[in-house]
Amino acid sequence: MADALVIVESPAKAKTIGKYLGKKFIVKASMGHIRDLPKSQTGVDVEHNFEPKYITIRGKGSILKELKDAAKKVKKVYLAADPDREGEAIAWHLAHYLELNANEPCRVVFNEITMQAVKDAFKTPRVINQDLVNAQQARRILDRLVGYKISPLLWKKVKKGLSAGRVQSVSVKLVIDRENEIKAFVPEEYWSITAHLLAGKAKFEAKFYGMNGQKQELHSEDDVKKVLAAIEAQNFTVNEVKEKERLRNPAAPFITSSLQQEAARKLNFRASKTMSVAQQLYEGIDLGKEGTVGLITYMRTDSTRISPVAQEEAKELITSKYGEAYVPETPRVYTKKNSNAQDAHEGIRPSSVMREPDVIKEYLSRDQFRLYKLIWERFVASQMSSAILDTMTIDIAVGSAMFRAVGSKLKFAGFMKVYVEGNDDGTTEEDKLLPPLTKGDTIEQQNIEPKQHFTQPPPRYTEARLVRTLEELGIGRPSTYAPTLETIQKRGYVAIDEKKFVPTELGELVIQLMVEFFPEILDAEFTAHMEGELDHVEEGTEDWVRVLDDFYTGFKKRLDFAEEEMKEVEIQDEVSDEICEKCGKHLVYKMGRFGKFLACSGFPECRNTKPIVKNIDVTCPKCKEGAVVERRSKKGRIFYGCDRYPECDYISWDKPSSKPCPDCGSPMTEKRTKAGVFLHCSECTHKEEVVQEEATD
Repeated sequence: MADALVIVESPAKAKTIGKYLGKKFIVKASMGHIRDLPKSQTGVDVEHNFEPKYITIRGKGSILKELKDAAKKVKKVYLAADPDREGEAIAWHLAHYLELNANEPCRVVFNEITMQAVKDAFKTPRVINQDLVNAQQARRILDRLVGYKISPLLWKKVKKGLSAGRVQSVSVKLVIDRENEIKAFVPEEYWSITAHLLAGKAKFEAKFYGMNGQKQELHSEDDVKKVLAAIEAQNFTVNEVKEKERLRNPAAPFITSSLQQEAARKLNFRASKTMSVAQQLYEGIDLGKEGTVGLITYMRTDSTRISPVAQEEAKELITSKYGEAYVPETPRVYTKKNSNAQDAHEGIRPSSVMREPDVIKEYLSRDQFRLYKLIWERFVASQMSSAILDTMTIDIAVGSAMFRAVGSKLKFAGFMKVYVEGNDDGTTEEDKLLPPLTKGDTIEQQNIEPKQHFTQPPPRYTEARLVRTLEELGIGRPSTYAPTLETIQKRGYVAIDEKKFVPTELGELVIQLMVEFFPEILDAEFTAHMEGELDHVEEGTEDWVRVLDDFYTGFKKRLDFAEEEMKEVEIQDEVSDEICEKCGKHLVYKMGRFGKFLACSGFPECRNTKPIVKNIDVTCPKCKEGAVVERRSKKGRIFYGCDRYPECDYISWDKPSSKPCPDCGSPMTEKRTKAGVFLHCSECTHKEEVVQEEATD
């Protein structure tokens, strides 16, 4: 007979832990939370210290019976839910349901699911941390009060199915504010002059810097003409050569938000997918002879702290694999960027750095391997020496004008041998070598290239950029980013266009009402302050009831005022010229999570819908009669096809170009890579870059 029952959240985690603990332990899964606030009502007694009314989650009855029966057969019950607020709350609800002694040490936590970590954790069980539970309760009640008090108001005044929330509403407002910035943006003209030069056999470029030793901007074609007149028939002579050694340090180990951002940039993962795959890696993967093992530490964290044991193991690997030179003199310590960051967990790292990605690749799915490799490389690089770059700046005098060439080369790779952090623009830092020149050298001019540019508006938010902004503003916590981004899309407040968020008419209307009647909910500083208050509750320095009371006093006044003053708004659908082929009524434009589509105005009697196709002014390369149009798949992915479908079955994931291949005359398609946008011939090996204006962030 088993001595103890261990309860975790998921079957995968139960399976991994069960193998470590042996036959004396029964390990079962609660399948997440077992109790929650009711869906049919607010479930919070605001008159009596915000007492929550918890009920058993529908469908959990059989699981709870199984857990209760198992608990009766053992001497001891251990609660081993995840090591965060949610996990502590799950343990607290289970303890309440199973009638465990609150003073009995029954809570077991581990930051990684490895045999050693699990066995060590069971040697030191603790009592349930009521401060952590109270912080979770306070957040849940706060979000319930906002959601369940404002949402019915929006249902009544605007339309059914709407909702508001602390973090989701701020997120939508950020998207709308950015869209307003883009609309209000006035492009400004500016010019550049590039000199294409030759020193011996080495070609390089220098950019116009200024006149008479002073930096000068070129705002118009007239400015350019003056410079060109000043340098006409003048020699290009080296005026000064500066050489400097520069250190580049590695990025810190991943935290939740940086993992989501980097997985979006490098793997094209949505935030929800990143968290789902990371959960699989954390809970355990069967590695054949080694058995089932958790490959990474807990993935919901905003701390970059790393344990000395993990640092020592990384040092051992780096020394043996890359050499002593790649190990820094002292272990790297990363400080918290965000003053609100919690330090309960380590940063995200491999549970053992000795499990190199390629060695265990056969046991992982493609997505698991790619994410594990990203986490492994980031962690190893974070413990390596700085890279050393030699930078060179050459100032070249041309009469009274000055041109400047800047180049760099990698002198010592350091951490860059393993990993380099990405950025939102997809650019990389490549070697840009300059020829060896000395003061007084004369350089041969090949040609001068003046070019007109226009400043670009700030870019729309990608998932990665929005997560980064929420983190910088102190809004939300590691566990909230992915579900928040999912919610604002499901509600139809934002749509995705070319992987960027665009506000919908509905989103703008709801936020307009929120700004008018509930400005605090949309105030980033106020929301960040509330996050800080919840952190104080977790630390045991603040009373959760007082935090809720302070918020609700002002919120209730706003709510009463809105009930009286908010006017009903009717959302009119935009009618199109197209007629429904099923019932003869006009089709209207609707907004879905992947953008606009056409739907019958006779809904719900007629449920006919059609995608909106966009002509890209390219003749179908297959039938030579139809036009190529842009469409969306059911999952929202853009593809291109002939408008004569099904007569012509031409289809392409890559955007066709109207420009034929200069080598063989075949059609070309546009491919976007991190290095830029290129046209590729469909028949031969021809490839050419599409020159685009640079965007400013």
